[in-house]
Amino acid sequence: QVQLVESGGGLVQAGGSLRLSCAASGRTSRSYAMGWFRQAPGKEREFVTAIGRSGDSTYYGDSVKGRFTISRDNAKNTVYLQMNSLKPEDTAVYYCAADSDGLEPYEYDYWGQGTQVTVSS
Repeated sequence: QVQLVESGGGLVQAGGSLRLSCAASGRTSRSYAMGWFRQAPGKEREFVTAIGRSGDSTYYGDSVKGRFTISRDNAKNTVYLQMNSLKPEDTAVYYCAADSDGLEPYEYDYWGQGTQVTVSS
């Protein structure tokens, strides 16, 4: 089992930045691919970004390309999501997820509880 705990959410003005963290514990997560998803009220869950086991491969949803950056520190079992140039439409609960076999296509079998990000206009 792997436990994922997100942190770093909050309220920010449009144009601002936030950095989310996802700390993994339990079974080693170094071989896991990791991803971030978000869900706004009344909307379906949306893929935000993903990163491969070594950090060499990264993927982004079209709505966040050029503004968000995913990274990982395997020594700390932590994945980060740097969010810049935030827009009101980025408001959502952000979830961290892990794919335990780390192979593409990623299929996430562990999920965090989520952290709220609110961007005011």
